[in-house]
Amino acid sequence: MTERKFLIEDINPARFFGPHNSYFKHFKSKYPDIKLSSRGSEIKIKGEDRQIEELLKVLESIVKYLKLNSDVTLGDMERVIEGAEKTGDNRSHLILHGPNGRLITARTRNQQELVEKVASNDIVFAIGPAGTGKTYTAVGLAVRALKNKEVKRIILCRPAVEAGESLGFLPGDLKEKIDPYLRPLYDALQDMIPPEKYKNYLETGVIEIAPMAFMRGRTLNNCFVILDEAQNATEIQLKMFLTRMGPQAKVVVTGDLSQIDLPAKQRSGLEPAIQILRSIKGIGIVKLNENDVVRHRLVKEIIKAYNKVKP
Repeated sequence: MTERKFLIEDINPARFFGPHNSYFKHFKSKYPDIKLSSRGSEIKIKGEDRQIEELLKVLESIVKYLKLNSDVTLGDMERVIEGAEKTGDNRSHLILHGPNGRLITARTRNQQELVEKVASNDIVFAIGPAGTGKTYTAVGLAVRALKNKEVKRIILCRPAVEAGESLGFLPGDLKEKIDPYLRPLYDALQDMIPPEKYKNYLETGVIEIAPMAFMRGRTLNNCFVILDEAQNATEIQLKMFLTRMGPQAKVVVTGDLSQIDLPAKQRSGLEPAIQILRSIKGIGIVKLNENDVVRHRLVKEIIKAYNKVKP
């Protein structure tokens, strides 16, 4: 058995060990055959050479990640340990600078793939379970395109399944009717655009809310369009939506095939669309999974548990 030491440098050791030592406890659980002990900024490691070398690389990645990121959760640390979280210089995965210097980045390999697919394709399908950052990343790319004057507008679209696409009975104007369905998109936008500018964009139509039921007959040009929760669009609706695209537009379609809320007699158009369109040049498909979950760490475990009992 070999003994090695690891010194935590350039960061506060308390950040490395986590609240109530939660990060350090997780390291131990991931490497049960290695004996770990700590004192101040020094960690003692006892075990087999191969396992120690592997752990040392992980510990170096953790320190690097903590130096580059100020707000870190246990879920983030788990992804770093498992190699799913990007630990390199955030600037290479930067999407844009949000308010107060906040960095909006692609945080996992598949999120980075989504960024790259959007750069090289005009239509991209981002498919994955809840919490994988597909919508948030898409909104970040839309805001960046607007900021860089690559497009003149951002159009947000989502099937209002619960209202059966008949929004007339709901109180208020069109925006007020559809707002509850677009809340996740609004939350992401507010993370990325200063409040006054955000309000101005909504008032002037630079950011437009477009329920799927109101898309027929339009041509969407010089804009970045996001169709969220596309698994709740029928085949006819999805075909109609995709054929609204003008010559200067980017479209990102996000969806979760495990969360279809359509009535029993209606079929989701998302999976058929992916199969029909996958070979067309200019259309990209990105599949995210539980390793991309950036919400609470338990979300990943919940997704795994449900996947095990799928028929």
